[in-house]
Amino acid sequence: MRSEYMVKRETPVSQTACDEVVKVHARAIARRTFRTPIVRKSIGAEVTGMTACPCAQNIMKERAMRVLEKLDVGRDKIDEFFSAIPMATHNQRGKGFLCIETDDDQHVDLEKIIHILKESMSSGIYELLKRGDEGAVVLAAHKNPRFVEDCVREMAKKVLAEFEYLSGDSVVTIKQTNEESIHQHDAYAERRATIAELVDEMNGDKHNTD
Repeated sequence: MRSEYMVKRETPVSQTACDEVVKVHARAIARRTFRTPIVRKSIGAEVTGMTACPCAQNIMKERAMRVLEKLDVGRDKIDEFFSAIPMATHNQRGKGFLCIETDDDQHVDLEKIIHILKESMSSGIYELLKRGDEGAVVLAAHKNPRFVEDCVREMAKKVLAEFEYLSGDSVVTIKQTNEESIHQHDAYAERRATIAELVDEMNGDKHNTD
């Protein structure tokens, strides 16, 4: 079943009220057994946000650094500038999808799913933006650049943090599509795994970085 869910939001600076429509995906499947029926349910959502490309940003940063060095700007001042003002890059409208399938007796909060999707991209987007809001959204996105695969990894991490109580056989489906602005193709990443598999992967990543 697919339906639309209205989310009330406020813009980051002016606190202007606006609405956002989120696509919700839900279903339940009952499987007969010799004893009692087993019911599996899934709940998910699709959210639109914004991503900023890290690669192009690094190219622009290297170019700006060479210009500043030729102007005899010290390295400390250059680093201070870049920490306050991130470099330009190309942006994408990102569409994130997150769905969790689990046993019927385990609760999955739709609002948490929506929150994870929003927080996993470079920045949220809004229907209404005043000048101060627009600047804040663009700055936030450029301070938090992410590739399409970064969004998927971030969703997986947040799922484990928010839904650590779910059983290991719960299935998580994550998809991210970025509508490219400088290419004629879109970028896409997907991961489908059980909670137990994601835990093993995250533990493996921790060991590799130690």
